[in-house]
Amino acid sequence: MSDSETPPDGEGKVVSFLVEEDDKRLDKVIRDRVPGLSRTQGQQLIEDGKATVDGRERKSAYRVESGERVTVTLPPPEPEVPVRPQAIPLDIIYEDEHLLGVNKPAGMVVHPAPGHPDGTLVNALLAHYPPIDRAGRRARAGIVHRLDKETSGVLVVAKKPDILRALQEQFRSREVEKTYLALVQHHVDPPEGIIEVPIGRDLQDRQRMTALADGKYARTRYCALQFFGSHTLLEVHPYTGRTHQVRVHLAWLGYPVVGDPVYGSRQQPLLKTRHFLHARRLSFAHPATGEALVLEAPLPPELRDVLEQLRPAGRGAGPRTT
Repeated sequence: MSDSETPPDGEGKVVSFLVEEDDKRLDKVIRDRVPGLSRTQGQQLIEDGKATVDGRERKSAYRVESGERVTVTLPPPEPEVPVRPQAIPLDIIYEDEHLLGVNKPAGMVVHPAPGHPDGTLVNALLAHYPPIDRAGRRARAGIVHRLDKETSGVLVVAKKPDILRALQEQFRSREVEKTYLALVQHHVDPPEGIIEVPIGRDLQDRQRMTALADGKYARTRYCALQFFGSHTLLEVHPYTGRTHQVRVHLAWLGYPVVGDPVYGSRQQPLLKTRHFLHARRLSFAHPATGEALVLEAPLPPELRDVLEQLRPAGRGAGPRTT
């Protein structure tokens, strides 16, 4: 038997039920008992802490027992935003019949939303390849992952539903290698390391994320590529995909991203219109062929200009950033 209730505004419906059989995976039980929810969607809810067993968070592979109570908090329905194709220029770095890689510029929002109904990457994709709306909901148009508005760089987009699911699974299983370039304030010491600090939403400001003891697990590796007088250019590899992860982790370490007014200083003359964070590379297995695929996006001109301003104070020739 299942129970459901409507929680306060801003939350989704809660579905709660008693398990009726033993030794079945939690994600399969949720798929079978929650109407309209796929196994993949259920796995994401489990990972996000939105599905519990007797009030405790468990893994997708947890084997349930008869009599245990599973509670699932569904996300609230997203508001319908009319989405129309727009002939916005796209910097396409790879394309085949299954997927494409795009170099997203800073300032472009990925998905339409209230306040940003037009000029998004989805609007541009619908104009470039109209059938892409069949890869998922029209407002998503095959988008597999996202970048913050002021972050530039590589995004992979699926053209077909099965490719979308396969790529989402690779991201969820952390089989995709993500490489970022970040210019940060101060001289980073030690020059390389791993940050393992949970991240959650700031209780004082819901628009911000923060390091939080009971937040979601997050892991980021970094390595200094070049030192400048009071800045460091880093190569950064986020293993997990938490909201604002790279920016939050580097700021927590004491080295905020240059030009980031949310987690760093608002008074940064080097960059006034964006922050210095660029998704340089994505490496993953092509979901249709299984072959290794590497998508790369060169550093945009405005970020190269910043490095040129700093380079006389740097040590060594510096990295190749194009």
